[in-house]
Amino acid sequence: MKLCLFVIVSLLLASCSSSTVITSTDKDSKIYVDGMFAGTGQATHQDQKIVGSTTTVQIKKDGCEDMSYIFARNEKFDAGACLGGVFLLVPFLWIMEYNPLHNYEYVCTPKK
Repeated sequence: MKLCLFVIVSLLLASCSSSTVITSTDKDSKIYVDGMFAGTGQATHQDQKIVGSTTTVQIKKDGCEDMSYIFARNEKFDAGACLGGVFLLVPFLWIMEYNPLHNYEYVCTPKK
């Protein structure tokens, strides 16, 4: 019984989190996720936001115009959260995940 409860709780906690790899076509550009520096050229983002929540990505490079993108947690169905939602309604808030990869084209446009 304890093992069953442990497995259910583990599934619920794991299904709340979603991650994605963010890449820029310019390997020297800096990637910011929700205003926080995440990496240069490539970054991994993970969170526990609920379905429909948005994440802002800014790509910056010295001397170039910044580019901004938005993606939402509504891109991929999460079967684990759906299964958890059968037992408790709360996991349905995390029934969607991010796509595993977000690739953004970044072309340096000189600042004016």
